[in-house]
Formats: sequence, structure tokens, C-alpha cells
Amino acid sequence: MSVIKEFKEFALKGSVVDLAVGIIIGGAFGKIVTSLVNDVVMPPIGVLLGGVDFSNLSITIKEGAGTAAAVTIKYGSFINNVIDFFIVALSIFLMIRGMNALRKKDMAPHAIADPTTKDCPECLMAIPLKAKKCGHCLTPLA
Repeated sequence: MSVIKEFKEFALKGSVVDLAVGIIIGGAFGKIVTSLVNDVVMPPIGVLLGGVDFSNLSITIKEGAGTAAAVTIKYGSFINNVIDFFIVALSIFLMIRGMNALRKKDMAPHAIADPTTKDCPECLMAIPLKAKKCGHCLTPLA
């Protein structure tokens, strides 16, 4: 099998395409969550804490000199990213929980119908339960 044919089979498998769609949707969802955290969640928290803008919080380790930038630890951005993570994790948890609930409904045990046939002990063919003789091999049944 040629390499090109193998690659084509691999790339067009449903699982690979599903993974690609998941990554694209996940990236878009990440942008939405980042906007939610930065533009909706953090401003009220900042107001409650005295007008603090978390994205600008940092500790300067070394001041910038000339063209060299200052060395800083941007813990405010880290706080925003941690909140991003928790919102994404909660959203995924709730989505998976909902999917599992739907799956459990689909996998509920169905009522099993009473059997209408039995196997002949001689030829092992299916025969009606009330049969007194096998219709295939004519064996008398008890």
C-alpha cells in the first residue's frame, strides 16, 4: 500500500475528522471563555477589591534599562488564566454529565420478550414451544 493511500485513509477516518472539529471548536470556545473572564467576570471582582485591574498586576524583578524590557512576574494574567481554566473545566464537566445522562436513557434495559421457540434436542433447529414433534427431523418431544 502506498504512503499516500495510507495517509488518505488515516486523514479521512471519522475519528481524525472529529478530533479536528473538536480542536477548532475548542479554540473558539476558549476565546469566548477568555472574553467572559476578562470582560465580564474580572471587572466586578476588581471593583469589589478596590478598582484593581487583574490583567495589569505584576511584580517587577528588574527594571528595564535602555532598550531592554523590564523583567516582571505577571501574576494578574495568571489569575485570569486560572479562572479561564476553571470555567472551561466546569463547562466541559457539565456537558459530559449531560451527555452521560442522555446515554443512560438510551442504554436503559428493554423488556425481554418471552421466547416463542425452543431448540430440538436432536437436530437443534428452532421449533414452536408447544410442538409435540420436530418438524425438521420428526423427533418426538416430551
